[in-house]
Amino acid sequence: MSIGIGLVILIAVLALVIGLAGGFFLARNSMKSYLAKNPPISEEMMKSMMMSMGQKPSQKKLNQMMAQMKQQSEQAQKK
Repeated sequence: MSIGIGLVILIAVLALVIGLAGGFFLARNSMKSYLAKNPPISEEMMKSMMMSMGQKPSQKKLNQMMAQMKQQSEQAQKK
């Protein structure tokens, strides 16, 4: 009888650990893909941020900064 209870507890703990690990990696993967599709900062936000710092943002400068951010995020995903 006590072996059966011990086995049930062991299976429950193993299932909990496997579920937590699986959930963590699933959530991590979905967040990475979401952030890749929807970056946390847009061109409009970048433009207003530059204007608040006293810079006159040109389209070329905005494109360069967005390309830099995209490149950095791709490098971070490779690691």
